Amino acid sequence: MKTIMPGSPEDWLTQAQSCITRANLGPRVDAIGRVESIGDGVAMVSGLPDARLDELLYFARGQTGFVHTLDRDRIGCVLLDDAAQVEAGDTVTGSGEVVRVPVGEALLGRVVDPLGRPLDGGAPIRARRFDPVERPAPAIIERDLVVQPVQTGTLAIDAMFAIGRGQRELILGDRATGKTALAVDTIINQRTSDMICVYVAIGQKSSAVARVVDQVRRHGAPDRTIFVVASPAAAPGLQWIAPFAGFTMAEYFRDGGGHAVVVLDDLTKHAATHREIALLTGQPPGREAYPGDVFFLHSRLLERAARLSTEKGGGSLTALPIAETDAGNVSAYIPTNLISITDGQIILDAKLFAQGHKPAIDVGTSVSRVGGKTQLRVLRDASGTMRLDYAQFLELEMFTRFGEQPEPRVRAQIERGKRLRALLVQPLSSPLRVVDQVALVVALGEGLLDGMAVSEISSLRTRLPAWIDDHVPDLCAQIERTGQIDTAQRSALMTTVKALIESQPAGSAS
Repeated sequence: MKTIMPGSPEDWLTQAQSCITRANLGPRVDAIGRVESIGDGVAMVSGLPDARLDELLYFARGQTGFVHTLDRDRIGCVLLDDAAQVEAGDTVTGSGEVVRVPVGEALLGRVVDPLGRPLDGGAPIRARRFDPVERPAPAIIERDLVVQPVQTGTLAIDAMFAIGRGQRELILGDRATGKTALAVDTIINQRTSDMICVYVAIGQKSSAVARVVDQVRRHGAPDRTIFVVASPAAAPGLQWIAPFAGFTMAEYFRDGGGHAVVVLDDLTKHAATHREIALLTGQPPGREAYPGDVFFLHSRLLERAARLSTEKGGGSLTALPIAETDAGNVSAYIPTNLISITDGQIILDAKLFAQGHKPAIDVGTSVSRVGGKTQLRVLRDASGTMRLDYAQFLELEMFTRFGEQPEPRVRAQIERGKRLRALLVQPLSSPLRVVDQVALVVALGEGLLDGMAVSEISSLRTRLPAWIDDHVPDLCAQIERTGQIDTAQRSALMTTVKALIESQPAGSAS
């Protein structure tokens, strides 16, 4: 504002009239609605005829919510804060904005809620900017082929069901079969990669989330991981936007040319939250009481995972959604929806888990629809027919339970299959490097493990990484850099593994 210099009264009057003329005076219309009813985190609001879907609304006592449904004479608003202080009759105003979350490097290493508010007791997030939680998926022309691998560190996945950067791979299984552990091991294995990890907990117990955070902090790279937590006690609106917020935070790095992976734990609880909100807002129920748009809900979310073209920076966003089945029923409504949306599924079997085969991956029903196109060539050449051989072994083993004495060739195939099964058993938070996986798979194919007791395989796997670093240190860097080895390097690797086996003390099972 200009300072009026002292002068004659006429000068002062002229300047005052000029300021009044330039002032934007006139009537202003504010749309104010009122809460008709409130319950279970959903408020029915009247008096806002111009409100838009997903618009952010402000309540009289500072609470916020977003428009979820639009009816003829009222709107359904899902609250993002505690609904205890919202009462019928309270005023509501529109903002003209949608729900946005902070993005940027300041989120790395932090535990936040879906709105980006710290839950770890740290300082407030200094965001690079605020992006909408609902963003359109990249167009087909903006995408590129999925050809680069995401190394999970789990031998069963990397050798038989390879996951690519930009892929959507569903992790499916009953309760307490190791779904979260498999995803967390993937996050831990990115400690040596260039991928940013985002773990989204939707309705998970605080103790379970604390274990995940602790595992990543002890074994992984927490400074390149974002934890987005919507606890069961959080408002339904926070649980609903949690996966969308996680994707938005990860897309910041993808759009900048980087690579990110998002773990959604889990979408079964997210679908239940969506059903709860839909029933409270009066939407007609469909199969299993879910609203008709539940498929569109998850498809528009998971379609945001993609590898971008070179013109768009070449970044990628990989999605690892988790879904829970009931008694192994993969044909239920939500699991079948997610299977049809994603590019493959890793199915965990409760019987295998009970038998101590962890990770309890069902090789016969799991699949990756990208698979070999993304797998490193050295691992693809080494694994070869590994999946087929394992499936044949399981069938032969089942037949021999009837007491038949198999011929020597079949007996040898069964014995090798037992060693393959032992190789696929892997402890928690112990991801394998590519060179370790190649060494184990090639050693099995070359028959180097045939003379070992099955109980000694785990000890061999534990000692292998340090042994390789001591004897062929350059080979690890070679494989990580090029994804290939020549015949001489393969021979040197086998010689190293053979020396390790010979040095293995008898009865060294761990």
